Amino acid sequence: MNTTAHRYFGDLTFYKKVSQLAFPLALQQLLGSAMEMVDSLMVSWIGQVSAVGCASQIHILANTIIWGMLSGTNIFTAQFYGAKDDHNLKRTFAYSLVICLGNALFWVFLASFFGREILSFYMQDETVVQQALNYLSISRFSLIPAAIAFTFSYTYRTVHEVSLTVKVSIFSMFLNICLNSLLIFGLGPFEAMGVQGAALASLISQWASVLIYTVYALKTQQPFIGRLEECFAFDRFFIQRINHKIVPLVINETLFGFGTTLFVKAFSVLGKSSIEAYYIGEQIANFFSFIIWGYGAAVSIIIGHLLGEEKIEEAIRESRWFITLSALLSALLVICLCIAPLFVGTIYQIKDPQILLNTQWILPVFAYRLAFRLFNFMIFSVLRAGGDSRIISFLDAGLMYGVGIPLAFISIYVFGLENIALVYFITQSEQVVRFILGMKRYLSGKWAVNLTA
Repeated sequence: MNTTAHRYFGDLTFYKKVSQLAFPLALQQLLGSAMEMVDSLMVSWIGQVSAVGCASQIHILANTIIWGMLSGTNIFTAQFYGAKDDHNLKRTFAYSLVICLGNALFWVFLASFFGREILSFYMQDETVVQQALNYLSISRFSLIPAAIAFTFSYTYRTVHEVSLTVKVSIFSMFLNICLNSLLIFGLGPFEAMGVQGAALASLISQWASVLIYTVYALKTQQPFIGRLEECFAFDRFFIQRINHKIVPLVINETLFGFGTTLFVKAFSVLGKSSIEAYYIGEQIANFFSFIIWGYGAAVSIIIGHLLGEEKIEEAIRESRWFITLSALLSALLVICLCIAPLFVGTIYQIKDPQILLNTQWILPVFAYRLAFRLFNFMIFSVLRAGGDSRIISFLDAGLMYGVGIPLAFISIYVFGLENIALVYFITQSEQVVRFILGMKRYLSGKWAVNLTA
């Protein structure tokens, strides 16, 4: 391969390494997205999309914070694993578990005592709020096993036990589908529970995943598992060192998660047909997001390992190869999502012509968003691998609040726009700004740091 081409395209060894890691991670994410899509399909058949979508705002807030926590701790997990430092690897896993469970319990408390107030903020329709509360009465408890499962899953990925997470995801998905069929619609001896059945199915599936992850870790003596006194031997320096990187990411994800729900708040003013179209479009887009999350996780792990091994120049070189690969994957996402409007009406059994029209119009906007999101997420994954968390906070949540959210409210409240697709397209200007500033930071090379030194 000539020098110019080799600057932007990797060799076969590189692509083999990426595929071996990214494909299982993407498959796991695909299974998770498929499970969410099946859930949304089944509740759409009983006309409860808005209710579940409204209640899910609490889950979005809780899970995005957990994602921020694990993104921070996994910076160290990847580098400690690359440096073969099992002692600190164990402590990092235990600390991840503690803070993620603490977050989950906080949101269970809020959902239990302030559920109606939170849901009423996003939706003014009292009927929808009541149905959402019925779903939340059970679904709030799934936040606890979800936190544990997320912690195990992220750690297993980092120590190259990706195949296990895929198998657990497959099992969890099929278990959830079977339980949905039984509990939502009341098949056989089971009584129909509606949206509460969907919540109970998810709760049982999550605990099943936790059980499998725990038993496997103990039986195979994973490097991140040890005696309790060894795992939980936190000292002030260790906690401060990790929190220094975690706190900006958690703040970012908290703001980002709340910002995501603020879009729902703005769009709900446009009416039920618009918000249902947005929820359906979001579910379809989330289904295709498996490429982004699986690929981004692979980028972060690969670059993190190289930095932990003090291979700085190699990390910079491979990050350039990821840029070219990201452009190709972005084009693939656009093609896939632009085909979706042809089938959405049949799959979701949309009877209302206005909801169908809004959904068909908004899906190409989601394609535009995902294309930029993949590229931006790759840049974030590279920066995150080197602990460049403060810059990520500005690029992610900062631009959402500085560009995206103001444009949403201005478009609706000031200019009176009523087309959900047009409003959503305008808000995605934040992705373009994020891309420009993110590339500038990446090209500076300041992210290429070994944190274990």
